[in-house]
Amino acid sequence: MPRRSNQPAPEPRPPTALERAAEAFGAFLRIECGLAPATLEAYARDLRDLFTDLDARGVASPEAVRPTHLSEHLASLRSVKKMEGSSVSRHLATIKVFFRWLQAEGRIGANPAELLEQPTRWKRLPGVLSPKQMRTLIDAPAPDPRDPEGNGPPLWLRDRAMLELMYGCGLRASEVATLCVRDIHPTLGVACVTGKGDKQRMTPMGRPAMRAVERYLEECRPRLTGGAGEAKAQGRLLLSRTGRPLERVAVWQLVKRNAALAGLSDVHPHMLRHSFATHLLMGGADLRVVQELLGHADIGTTQIYT
Repeated sequence: MPRRSNQPAPEPRPPTALERAAEAFGAFLRIECGLAPATLEAYARDLRDLFTDLDARGVASPEAVRPTHLSEHLASLRSVKKMEGSSVSRHLATIKVFFRWLQAEGRIGANPAELLEQPTRWKRLPGVLSPKQMRTLIDAPAPDPRDPEGNGPPLWLRDRAMLELMYGCGLRASEVATLCVRDIHPTLGVACVTGKGDKQRMTPMGRPAMRAVERYLEECRPRLTGGAGEAKAQGRLLLSRTGRPLERVAVWQLVKRNAALAGLSDVHPHMLRHSFATHLLMGGADLRVVQELLGHADIGTTQIYT
């Protein structure tokens, strides 16, 4: 019969500063973004892989992480662990959102993940709006000349925020219509999007989209909710003149109307999504990255843009 050891069990290792930060980040994703358990576990798994690599390099705190640590980690995922490009791209997205959150929370100064992606020059393709045309479309919403005193709500701010989100995040008309205020996190620069099949994805927002949404939330949306507050709005981000959630058909109508103001013909909401994907690919983005940003289950769907 084996002897029982009288040696006390070793005490568990206390969590590192990085692990404590990851726990707080997970709570943010769960409570503020409302992400599903499977999505939360994917983020946690990616960060555990990163922390294992950083620990081997003697890095245990967020402040000690350098851009080279992150780029070398991503390179090792492909060369050592033989990960597919889609998996490496997911790790990259996790890392960028995590460190952006750390910076927004004041836990770090400089963001070591900020320059992990390098843009390249865009080449024009037929069949989509060019960046110049997109800017013309997004700039089309303007104050109503029939209301010079600004007595009514500035609906042009809503329209501009809608267009910036659709192009900057590659959103479908149904996705932008169903976005809730709680899904937008301007300080982190991300939107929590629910796509087809109720699948969730966290989509980075560019600075123009963040600025447009912030201004809409400050100057327009409170005037649309009015005295009824959030009762009619149901927490939705984009509202109609009466303070009710903007319907998908209204998104179509607003895109067409603003395209006409911009002097553009045959523009529909999905064209903004097409342009988003095409511009990213022509800028050198990995096809798998674009697949994840668009929320495509099958990469074959994304390949129509190549």
